[in-house]
Amino acid sequence: MHASVWANQLPTATINGTKDERHAIYALTNAHIFVDSNTELDNATILIQDHKILNVGKSISIPANAVVLDLYGANIYPGFILLDSNYGLSKVGKRAPFSFFAKEILASTTEGAVNTNEAIKASYRAINDFHHDKDQAKQLRKNGFGTVLSSKHDGIMRGTSVLVSLDDKADQQSIIKQEQAFWLSFDKGSSKQLYPISLMGASALLRQTWLDANWYGKGKANFTDLDLQAINANKSKLHIFAVNSWQQVLLADKIAKEANKNIILRTAGDTYKHIDAIKKLNQSLIVPVSFPKALEVSDELDAQNVSLEKMMQWEAAPYNLYYLHKNNIEFSIAPNIKDQKTFLQNLRKAITKGLPKSAALTALTATPAKMLNNPKLGHLNRGAIANLIIAEGDLFSKDGRIAENWVAGERFIINRLAKIKSGVYQLNVKGVTHELEIVAKGGKLTLKSTNKDSKVKYTATTDNDFITIEIKDETVKDEENSSKLMGLLTHNSMQNIQGQLPLWSANRVADIKKDDKKDKKTKDKVPNIPQPFSAYGLHKPATADSYLLTNATIWTNEVDGILTASDVFIKNGKIIKIGQNLSVKADRTIDATDMHLTAGIIDEHSHIALLSVNDIAVNSAMVRMQDALDSDNINIYRNLAGGVTAAQLLHGSANPIGGQSALIKMRWGATGDELLIKAADKFIKFALGENVKRSVAQESIRYPLTRMGVEQVYRDAFANARVYEKQWQTYNKLSKRAKKQTTAPRRDLMMDATLEVINKNRFVTAHSYVQSEINMLMQVADDFNFNINTFTHILEGYKVADKMLAHGAGASSFSDWWAYKWEVNYAIPYNAAIMAKVGITTAINSDSPEMARRLNQEAAKSIKYGNLTEQQALKLVTLNPAKLLHLDDRMGSIKVGKDADIVLWSNNPLSIYAKANKTFVDGKLLYDRDKQVAIEAQIAKERERLIKKINASDEPKKPAMMPPKKHMQCDSITGYEYLSGAGQ
Repeated sequence: MHASVWANQLPTATINGTKDERHAIYALTNAHIFVDSNTELDNATILIQDHKILNVGKSISIPANAVVLDLYGANIYPGFILLDSNYGLSKVGKRAPFSFFAKEILASTTEGAVNTNEAIKASYRAINDFHHDKDQAKQLRKNGFGTVLSSKHDGIMRGTSVLVSLDDKADQQSIIKQEQAFWLSFDKGSSKQLYPISLMGASALLRQTWLDANWYGKGKANFTDLDLQAINANKSKLHIFAVNSWQQVLLADKIAKEANKNIILRTAGDTYKHIDAIKKLNQSLIVPVSFPKALEVSDELDAQNVSLEKMMQWEAAPYNLYYLHKNNIEFSIAPNIKDQKTFLQNLRKAITKGLPKSAALTALTATPAKMLNNPKLGHLNRGAIANLIIAEGDLFSKDGRIAENWVAGERFIINRLAKIKSGVYQLNVKGVTHELEIVAKGGKLTLKSTNKDSKVKYTATTDNDFITIEIKDETVKDEENSSKLMGLLTHNSMQNIQGQLPLWSANRVADIKKDDKKDKKTKDKVPNIPQPFSAYGLHKPATADSYLLTNATIWTNEVDGILTASDVFIKNGKIIKIGQNLSVKADRTIDATDMHLTAGIIDEHSHIALLSVNDIAVNSAMVRMQDALDSDNINIYRNLAGGVTAAQLLHGSANPIGGQSALIKMRWGATGDELLIKAADKFIKFALGENVKRSVAQESIRYPLTRMGVEQVYRDAFANARVYEKQWQTYNKLSKRAKKQTTAPRRDLMMDATLEVINKNRFVTAHSYVQSEINMLMQVADDFNFNINTFTHILEGYKVADKMLAHGAGASSFSDWWAYKWEVNYAIPYNAAIMAKVGITTAINSDSPEMARRLNQEAAKSIKYGNLTEQQALKLVTLNPAKLLHLDDRMGSIKVGKDADIVLWSNNPLSIYAKANKTFVDGKLLYDRDKQVAIEAQIAKERERLIKKINASDEPKKPAMMPPKKHMQCDSITGYEYLSGAGQ
């Protein structure tokens, strides 16, 4: 039933019949009205004409020609506003999963004057794609929505969305605003083009495209790019950034602020995992009310496939909105696009977990209206668009339900509205009084006597305003045991039809008394969220207390060598004093008798704590590994347990010129950016050999396909960087007046980073194996007047150690890995010792989350293979990698003034029996073996508690599956649907 029969008729349309323009006024009376989340009116009336609210109040005048609808005390709420939907738009095309072995698609497959990268779809306009979807609209209205911001979830720059009304009018009449918002994401969507295949690649593409749009907007480009034009045309519009994790929330915020863009973030519902970091952003969020399903853990073997973290997520996710509200973070609420039907159920669950009902209403009405800057949405004041929900009972409680949804004045009946309210009624029949409890839900009434001992049964059926009640007395066995009453329903009462017998009536006299015992449920305790969100997360942040470590055997890595029975005092994250019998005031004193104290191990070549490792562009210098940091990664904690305190997180070896490195400390409990070592020199990954020329991908067409081609990639990149530098030097020399008449060169992030290399402002770590290529790269570097900082892997380094020394290169090698592919068949375990003895700064690295936990043992192998001294061997994983990373002024040895990155070992650190007892980073004790037994006992206890809780829940369970291990190595590829990491 609609407010006007011909509401969807356009004024320009040809009319087949007589013209019908109805402008009826509707008066919704006897309602409890939530004008907004802060204003309620009881027993009030709201007047509607066409698509607007004429008036609202308790004693307003109702026009004589108004259609009066008595709502019998029902609740009226403002219609909900949805900011994340694909309503009415064409479906996104699917693409084949990424394959390392398939023929590459290197260029865009989209025809037309569009961007050269297919993931940039900025010129897409949802308005041109929109068409009313009857079934989709029906489901959205069932959830209470009246207004929808519809966007196509496809690409990294997704174009504009359209704001539409969920009425049944023609498409032309349903559109509220054509281009309401511009959408962004890190997901390349349907793009078949190879680049990007990683999170950091997507980030680099975003940065570059914004720079390109700015340059293009100067009007001097000699080509047409409709996507760049669209970016500039929409720069003043609301920007909404869709992300898939809390880490991406931080990354999107960072990239947007770099580009001076104001954004709203559409999140993934996991912001509770690091709510403090989210709060600091001061950003508005769109939050899905979507929770992880309970996993099947009733069987002990099934339970072993479920990590504690998964169970923690199941418990904590419903509290996400509570945490956001508690921290005064502005948010609007959206359903899960893939599961719309659970929206109200999940919303009510969030409310039971602490989200106030008023906050829920605000997040569905006033807040999204504010985000849209539309003052006519989100409330029921005079002049507002007539979007309203009529609900039976409290909409935000489990017993509440939507009866009607009025959209722009158009009436949609979802469920029949009960004409009487649940309660205690006195039914009078022929002078006999029956006291009944009546529960009303829509058109269905359930009746029972308030006398628990009564044997009289009551049933009722309704048909619009008519009711039939059957009374059956089970104590009477003859035909006289039942009778029927027929009558009319009115507001909270009923009575016989005039002129019909018997005479009867029923009136509401009281509310139904709640069964306190039945309603009494044990309230769940709000989960304590550890940092990071994992089994070994910290429930209290570690602090840099002052520590006095006494009576240890100290491996200084300095001229003092090894000190016995000596003390180290650390404070404020630094080494303050070293000596015997130190007399200082310390927060804690640790007896290190029989323990060995060393500087923390530094892994020169690591891929832990990353969400992606490789992108695929031949020159990926614009890619930044810091954009893909995963501070929740358990391998950080495992590295601490192995005495590792710092690492260089490298791009993989898929390309000759890889991405920019991230130098981190193992600051367990920090965010990604907090892991980064501040003011560190800049590094970048280069690669040679089989991975670069894609030896195993026989269908590959990506240049280069030979080792000779690899050399040409470098020479071409460096030569172009010099040209690029010259263009900017020429431009920068111009006067201010001349600059106004001259277009600046195009800013190229790839060339910027490449130029930093040849200008010695960024330092190269080169993946390398074969001596011929090692010589080649040194020659190329010499030709462009810079040097290769470090050859990593470098398994044939022993063949060219003299040339490496002359060039000024360092080396970071495996201890004894060889023969795992053709290009390492000539590797020998003496390699590291030979290079070290020649005078090359040599380190041992891991390239593996597992090997990283025993780098001390890997270093010790050079004593056997090469006769290094113990102190020389330890330096392979401490001081030498610090030198290679230009960090030896603050770490790598035990020296006053250096960072308090310290490990206490149970034995000689080069022994296979040595275990890291305590690991300090910046003076914070982040791993303590003495507490490990208690931690693991607590983990077991927590698992047991959550398994019991899941089994006791009445939620449907889904099968438990063993999750894939995400161990990143040099050739790991993390596309959007693909994960692999099988070798070096």
